[in-house]
Amino acid sequence: MTEADFTFLREYLKKRSGLALGPEKRYLVESRLSPVCRRFNLATLSDLVGALRLSREGPMEQAVVEAMTTNETFFFRDRAPFDLFRDVLLPRAIAARASTRRLRIWSAAASTGQEPYSLAMLIHEAAAQLVGWQVEIVGTDLSTEVLEKARLGLYSHFEVQRGLPVQLLVKHFTQVGEQWRISPQLTNMVSYRPLNLLHPFDHLGQFDIVYCRNVLIYFDAPTKADVLERIAKALTPDGAVLLGAAETVIGLTEALVPDGQHRGLYRQGATHRAAAPQRLAAGF
Repeated sequence: MTEADFTFLREYLKKRSGLALGPEKRYLVESRLSPVCRRFNLATLSDLVGALRLSREGPMEQAVVEAMTTNETFFFRDRAPFDLFRDVLLPRAIAARASTRRLRIWSAAASTGQEPYSLAMLIHEAAAQLVGWQVEIVGTDLSTEVLEKARLGLYSHFEVQRGLPVQLLVKHFTQVGEQWRISPQLTNMVSYRPLNLLHPFDHLGQFDIVYCRNVLIYFDAPTKADVLERIAKALTPDGAVLLGAAETVIGLTEALVPDGQHRGLYRQGATHRAAAPQRLAAGF
């Protein structure tokens, strides 16, 4: 791969996925895109670059972007954000939404579904407090391939061993050969939609709780700021956003501010709330 090809691919991926690759990522690009070349019968990465220069959006373009995105995930990943949901966010939501009995949650990097299904399990555990409620979990991801796996709800033994307590495995999964299928009761709680965070997402509506973890670390500062500001607009005035442990809004935007009591938790900034007086807070 020539330096010109590498430069083109870096710019191409940043424009289409927000992925900001440094010069040291050349080997990563080569290793991940070589299988794409074989899939589309292209001899070299230079041939792939040539094809990308000539073609419009299609299967090859999608394959290139999906090959470069990281889909590392597992059930109850990093545990603390899920303890926070169970112990703080869900009880607050139940109190604040008692009149409407409606709760919307967005997993903005759903990958193969472990994060939204982990949240669904915690909601199921609180079912007695949510009788008559409409609870919706929306999972989105850039990759259509991983979303298809998420919809199937079928996981290997290795995948269910990573982070999933055995009592929840027994309760919510059925063994199918060497794999485990999550119960329809949980899959019915989650809807999946393909979404590129670089593109508008106001059509998704507003959410009370947003999980956007371990995504912003791949973006440059202006892209992070843009995504965060649009997430703030998608948030109910009293809602909450959870970012990854290595992510922050500080120095990027004032549309979201740290909660102050819980690490990794953010809410709308005062300036952003003042710009939308028509929306009334309910006490999160």
